[in-house]
Amino acid sequence: MSAISIKNLDVIFGKQTAKSLAMLDDGKSRQEIIDATGDVVGVHDVSLDIEKGEICVLMGLSGSGKSSLLRAINGLNTVSRGSLNIQDGDEPINLANCDKAALRHLRTNRISMVFQKFALMPWLSVLDNAAFGLEMQGISKAERRRRAEEMLEMVGLAEWQNNYPHELSGGMQQRVGLARAFTMDSDILLMDEPFSALDPLIRSQLQDELIELQRTLNKTIVFVSHDLDEALKLGNKIAIMESGRLIQHGKPEEIVLNPNSAYVAEFVAHTNPLNVLCGRSLMTEVTALESQDSKLVLSQHDETYISTDPQGHVTSVTRQGKALPLHLWQAGDCFEGLKQDSLVIANPDISMREGLEIRYRTGQPVLLVEDGPLIGVLADNNFYHALLGKHISLETETST
Repeated sequence: MSAISIKNLDVIFGKQTAKSLAMLDDGKSRQEIIDATGDVVGVHDVSLDIEKGEICVLMGLSGSGKSSLLRAINGLNTVSRGSLNIQDGDEPINLANCDKAALRHLRTNRISMVFQKFALMPWLSVLDNAAFGLEMQGISKAERRRRAEEMLEMVGLAEWQNNYPHELSGGMQQRVGLARAFTMDSDILLMDEPFSALDPLIRSQLQDELIELQRTLNKTIVFVSHDLDEALKLGNKIAIMESGRLIQHGKPEEIVLNPNSAYVAEFVAHTNPLNVLCGRSLMTEVTALESQDSKLVLSQHDETYISTDPQGHVTSVTRQGKALPLHLWQAGDCFEGLKQDSLVIANPDISMREGLEIRYRTGQPVLLVEDGPLIGVLADNNFYHALLGKHISLETETST
């Protein structure tokens, strides 16, 4: 069951909603609707399911509708047409037609928001800022303090709880905002470009911290960003928007490998594939390797061959008749333990960053096995292919 389920959602800003919706149905553009009615189309015909425990990143250029969609999820923007269901226990609440009491219940108990500008109250201490939402819920002072202290400890600000916001750096102030949201213990967090105003180093650090916090707290997070590298780093799913529409929605790797439009491909072309691609996406499949004397050719130049048993398991790798050491790679292994000229055998879901590091330290390709048999190889040409953006396959184009 989805935590958030959006179906055919339209959000119109203005006073002639019915006329603007009719114009949308007739295929009129945003600009034509503005000229005719003065209304602005914020979101148009968006359908999107966000699962419990997922980080979904809404991204696009300025004016694409990502923040308009985010604000509709907690009722700050009114639904003009369609449905927007928030799961509340066993029953969904539809923001398109719910009453004020239901909306207040969602905002108080189910949804918290982290803003770009921190939104801290300067007259309150760090602790009181973190506990503020609980005060609005009528929670006792002792319980508010306990929960706020726990979250401040989690974000590394326990020693600053008696300070005031102006005494903290921008990154620390944003951590207070995170602690306040987590203190509410809401199932859904809405984050509107929370790190965009910060220096790159602090921004990267907070991204890492958010990932670690999510492993512990398992919230449903809707995160707005205009930065694809940030989206690829944080998101379990990415929803790319343009002119109020949802253009593509999927896992980061799917979007990088198969952008479905020139608009998405332009985003993807400038991203860092190290952050998203894995060995399975880059590898040369075993069926594409040449064979010689019942062995697979790893390198014809220096006579390096792979021997496998009838089930496809790697039995040995030789160079000019001499056996090379094999190293079975496990998640979390230390790179310092790798030796030059050793052949690493890894799972095909190994990250591109790990694969490159292994290639650098051993000077050899990486062998990829799944459930025993060899399924592919990562060599220099695979890494170059990805780094140059040659892995991108635009689905709307016909291959030649």
